[in-house]
Amino acid sequence: MLYGAIEAGGTKFVCAVGNETGEIIEKVTIPTLTPDETMPQVLEFLRKYDLNAIGIGSFGPVDLNAQSPTYGSITTTPKLAWRNYPLLNVIKDAFSVPVGFQTDVNAAALGELHFGAAKGLDSCLYLTVGTGIGGGAVVNGQVVQGLSHPEMGHIFVRRHPNDSYEGKCPYHSDCLEGLAAGPAIEARWGKKGHELKEQSEVWEIEAYYLAQALVQYILILSPQKMILGGGVMKQTQLFPLIRQHVQDLLNGYVELPNLESYIVPPGLGDNAGITGALVLAYEKGQSGQLRN
Repeated sequence: MLYGAIEAGGTKFVCAVGNETGEIIEKVTIPTLTPDETMPQVLEFLRKYDLNAIGIGSFGPVDLNAQSPTYGSITTTPKLAWRNYPLLNVIKDAFSVPVGFQTDVNAAALGELHFGAAKGLDSCLYLTVGTGIGGGAVVNGQVVQGLSHPEMGHIFVRRHPNDSYEGKCPYHSDCLEGLAAGPAIEARWGKKGHELKEQSEVWEIEAYYLAQALVQYILILSPQKMILGGGVMKQTQLFPLIRQHVQDLLNGYVELPNLESYIVPPGLGDNAGITGALVLAYEKGQSGQLRN
């Protein structure tokens, strides 16, 4: 059977067709412009195949309350053209197949749990650090959500002693995203992250903030694996710095596995989100969980 997958991102839509083993048969990338420009291309790609179900992992915030009249919509996004856009209903109206819907980071967590760095486990946390910061968690094989989806990028962290940057988040100023996402790095240092690779202070401050966040997630969720993806995390020198800060902050209070195998990059690389959307499609089409 074939399944469709949509990873709806703030800068691009990745669309793919694959199967229940996580194999991607065809994949395309479409720029995120306005819905009138982007969605016809998405539908055209998926219509080439006879699909059993479709899974969507979307940038947000999104409405995940199945009882809500706006369920499946992108809500208060700063991308004004997409605000209150009924993404799930648009796909449902175009295809008479079951459609699964989640946040992009929750989808990535599912992809990594079933086919990536957390394969064989029943819990993991996926944090993406890029244009924004977002996190998704799977516990006992189930995506974590309550009133809505978690907003892990907007927790508050202690300031680094050498950091006077006011913060970039339009809602909270100096939350985690406001201090550590890609735009905050550029605003603080005057250059994009990839141009600052050799400046150790940049990554020391970045690791200080990300490690604080991971410690909070560890203490609250106790995931079996922590996976860090996104454009900023392509600066691989961050990983040892983050691990050291996590160890120092926990101070022996919580026993963890070897941190080199516990705090890791995505096993699926840039395909974590789209693979997770395939998992959503499979589970919706089969009305059950895909076993990893």
